[in-house]
Formats: sequence, C-alpha cells, structure tokens
Amino acid sequence: MKTKLSIVLLVLLTTSCAVIRPGEAGVRQKLGKLEKSVTTQGTLFFNPFTTRIIKESIQTNNLKLALRIPSKEGLSVDSEISILYRLEVGMLPTVLENIGSNYQDVMSAVFRSASSDVCSQFFAKDMHSGKRADIEEAIKSKMEETLTKQGIIIEAVLMKSIQLPLGLSTSIEQKLQAEQDAMRMEFILQQERLEAQRKIIEAEGTRDAQKILSEGLTPAIIKIRSIEAFMALAKSANSKVIITDGKTPYLISSDDK
Repeated sequence: MKTKLSIVLLVLLTTSCAVIRPGEAGVRQKLGKLEKSVTTQGTLFFNPFTTRIIKESIQTNNLKLALRIPSKEGLSVDSEISILYRLEVGMLPTVLENIGSNYQDVMSAVFRSASSDVCSQFFAKDMHSGKRADIEEAIKSKMEETLTKQGIIIEAVLMKSIQLPLGLSTSIEQKLQAEQDAMRMEFILQQERLEAQRKIIEAEGTRDAQKILSEGLTPAIIKIRSIEAFMALAKSANSKVIITDGKTPYLISSDDK
C-alpha cells in the first residue's frame, strides 16, 4: 500500500512541476486565466488539475518569409525576408492573451501590409541598391507601430534576396556597366590632361630658360667671355692659329708639338 502511495505521489510531483530553461519564460494559466507574473528561469510548481504552464522563447528569433513585393512602377519583386524579433518578457501574458501562441502568423500579416505600403514608394531598382537599408528601416518602423504595444519587439528586417524581373535586371546590369566604362574613360582622360599639363609646364620652363639665357648674353658679357677664351688659349703649350675680327674668336686651330 505504501509503495503504491509513493508511486502516486511521485507521479503527481512529476506532473506538477515545469522547468523553465534559459532563454524561455513561463506563465501559469489557472482555470483558463493567465497570471500576470512571469518566470524566466527555474522550476514552477502547479496543480495539474487546475493549472498548466505556457512556455515561450524570449530569445531573438528569426521569422523567414518569401513573398512578392510591389514596387512604385507596379512591378512585382520576389524577395526572401528575415524578421528578427523577440517577445518582451514582462508583456508575455499580454501577447498570449491578445494574440495567442500563433503570434508569428500575426507578424507575417503585419509585415505584408507594412512592406506593401513602404515598397510601393520605391522603384524596383532601389531594392537592389544602397536604398535597401532605408526600405528595411521603414518597414521595421511601420511594423513597430502595431507590434511593439502588443509585446513583440522587432529588432531588424532584412531583405536577404531580391529577384528583379529579368528585363529590369538586365537593364540595371547594362547601366552599371556603362557607368563603370564612363568612369574608366574619365580616368584615362584625366591622365591625358595631366600629361598634357606636364608637357606644357616643361615647354614653358625650357622657353623661360632660353629667354633668360639670351637676355643675359649682352655685348659686354660676350666680350668678357672672349677675353677669358683668349687667356685660356694663350696658356696652352700647343702652337695656335687664331683667326679673329678683333672682337671675338670665330676660328681656332692648334697643332700638337
């Protein structure tokens, strides 16, 4: 008899406690009514005949969606979306009471509405460019207007994959290629302009040097240089024949001994 009683007590004890692991939160539901207190870690004891424990993850979770998004020009863009979210611990009873455990379905519906409103203000090519971050942030803000007060925190909206219509995708690639070619040509032209400027500066330097040299060769300077040449020639041990007009030497001949 004692053995049977012990078994019954053990079964009751086992079925009347719940373990809340790290990253989870638990709420008691007694006679269909949710308690306001939330347990985030540890053991909860309860009466299995009148109460049950509802456990939900409070970690950051990833809701993945694949859908078509409308663009400003009326095109449909295929996209893969990741919504990073978490439940606010203190509002877990509110989430369960107002939305229920299928809150991801509500999030999906809110996202579809928000993405339609936001993406319809952007061209399809914007979703494939640097404006993608602006679109993601705008969708996130739109979702927060509805979900934050319900206890669901949206941490990020990520547009992981954008598949543009084939014709538009080809046009964008051609445009990007044309822009790259134009940038390459501009670089080449800039190099040519720099080289032309270098040659002009070099020519101007040569011209200025010749001008300075010609301006410096006055008759007096030429006479002095002639005298210096005569004196240097006179010091040579070789025989010389100098033909001159008396002003400047214009023919010098010398023989070695």
